[in-house]
Amino acid sequence: MKIHLTAIIKAKAEYRDDVLAVLQHMVTQTRKEEACELYSLHQGLEDKNIFSFYEIWKNKEGLEAHNQQPYIQAFGELIAEKLQEQPTILRTTLL
Repeated sequence: MKIHLTAIIKAKAEYRDDVLAVLQHMVTQTRKEEACELYSLHQGLEDKNIFSFYEIWKNKEGLEAHNQQPYIQAFGELIAEKLQEQPTILRTTLL
């Protein structure tokens, strides 16, 4: 079963460019993954410090493998202090 995922990331204003650079690197690397069908990064119109990912994964195993990739692990380690709060992650399926 495909997994649709939305992640909402709120950067601290002074770190917005740093966070964006890390997120863009994640996009470049993630799109190479076999289980990734869609991985798009968006930025808020009213609040430029809010970023969101919309993702589609072929299956649970592919998403789990993605979460173990070094560039995803680095996201949590390198920029946690640069975020307003923990990212919000919504896992859904298409009805």
